[in-house]
Amino acid sequence: MALTKAFRGTRRLLTIGFGALLALIAVAGVDALAVLSRERAADTQVRDAYLRRDFVMAQIRSGVFQSATVVRDYLLASPGSDPQRDVEQWREIRAKTDQALQEYSLHTDLRDQPLFNVLRQDLTAYWDLQEAVLNRPPTQKDGPYYSGELRKSRRDTLAVFDRLNALHEQQLATDDAKLAASFGQTRVRLLAAMAACMLLGLLLAAYTIRRTLRMEQEIQDRYDEGIRARQEAQELSARLLSAQEEERRNISRELHDEVGQSLSALLMEAGHAAASVPSGEGEVRRHVDSIKRLAESSVQVIRNMTLLLRPSMLDDFGLVPALEWHAREVSKRTGLLVLVNAEETASELPEEQKTCIYRVAQEALHNCARHSHAQRVNVEVSRKNGSVFLSVEDDGQGFDARRVRGLGLAGMAERVHHLGGEFRVNSRPGSGTQVEVELPLSA
Repeated sequence: MALTKAFRGTRRLLTIGFGALLALIAVAGVDALAVLSRERAADTQVRDAYLRRDFVMAQIRSGVFQSATVVRDYLLASPGSDPQRDVEQWREIRAKTDQALQEYSLHTDLRDQPLFNVLRQDLTAYWDLQEAVLNRPPTQKDGPYYSGELRKSRRDTLAVFDRLNALHEQQLATDDAKLAASFGQTRVRLLAAMAACMLLGLLLAAYTIRRTLRMEQEIQDRYDEGIRARQEAQELSARLLSAQEEERRNISRELHDEVGQSLSALLMEAGHAAASVPSGEGEVRRHVDSIKRLAESSVQVIRNMTLLLRPSMLDDFGLVPALEWHAREVSKRTGLLVLVNAEETASELPEEQKTCIYRVAQEALHNCARHSHAQRVNVEVSRKNGSVFLSVEDDGQGFDARRVRGLGLAGMAERVHHLGGEFRVNSRPGSGTQVEVELPLSA
C-alpha cells in the first residue's frame, strides 16, 4: 500500500513538472517567434525605406544632371536648331524631378527634414537660375551660366545630396544598431528561457533518477523479502515433511512393536484358550473363536496401518521392494494392473531421495486409482548420469495438465523441488497421464 501511494505521488509530481517544462518551452518558443517576426518586419521596413529614399534621390540627382546637360545644349546650339525643343525637354525633366522630390517628402522623418528643406530651397534656386538662362538668347554671354553662378548653385545642391546620402547611411547604421540591440535582448531572453528549461529539466531528471533508484531499491527489497519468505517457506515445508516422515516412522514402529506385539500375544492366548475349552462347552468356544477372529482382524489392520504410514521394508530392504509391495497392495484394493520396472541399483539411494521417490510414486498411484479410470499403470525407476529417474504412466482418461493442479500434484512437486529435482506432468484429455521425476543424487 505504501509503495502504491509513493508511485501515485511520484507520478503526479512528474506530470506537473513535465507539464510545466513543456509549457515553459512553448511560451519561450512563441515569444521568440513573435519577437523575430517583429524584428524581421522592422528590418524589412528600414531596408525598404532606405532603398526607396535612395532610389528617389538618384532620380532627383539624375534630373539635376540632365537639366544641366539640356541647358548646355541650349547654349551651344547651332543657329539653325530649334531652341524651343530644349526648353520643352528642360521643363519635362524639371516636372519629373519635382515629382520625385514630392515623393521623397512622403518618406522623410524628423532626422532628415532640415536637410530636405535646404535641398528643396537650393533646388528651387537652381531651377530659377536655369529658367533665367533659358529665357535669354544664347548670344548673351554674360548670363548666369557663364558667370559661374549656375555652376555654383548646382555644386551647392549636389553637396546637399551628399549630406543627405551620408545622413541616410547614418540612419541605416543607427537602425541596424537598434535591431542588433533588440536581437541581442531577444537572444538573452532565449538564453534565459533555455537556461530555465535546462535547470528545470535537470531538476526533474535528478528527481526522477532519485525516485527511480529509490523505488528500484524498494522493489529489490520487496523482491528479496519475497525470496527469503519463499526460501523460509520451502525450508519449513521440508522440515514439516521430514518431521512428518519421522513421525510416521515412529508411529509405525510403535504400532508394530507395542500394539502389534500385544495383539499378536492376545491372538496366541486366544488360540491357547480355544484349545483348552472342553468339547462340551460350545458357547464358550464360540466366544473364544470370536475373540480370536477380532484379534486377527486387528493385527491385520495394524499391519496395514504401519505399512501405509512407513513400510518397514523401505528402511530394511530398500526402495524397489517397497515399491513392489505397494504395487501389489494397490492391485489388491483397486484391481489396477501395476507393473514395477526398477533397477536394483535404485535401492541404493540416499534416505531423502529414496523417501521422495516412494512418496511420489505412492501419491501418483493413489491419483490413478481415484481419478484416471485406468486399467494399467507402469512404474519405472532408473539411475543415469548421477540422477535417479521415476516415471509413473497410466492408460486412463487423462486431464488438462495446464489447468488442473491439485494438492497432490503440488505436494509431489514441492518434495521434488526441495531436493533440487525436476517434476513434470504430461497429460491430455483422453491420452493418459505420465508423471516424471528427475532427482540429482547427493555426493
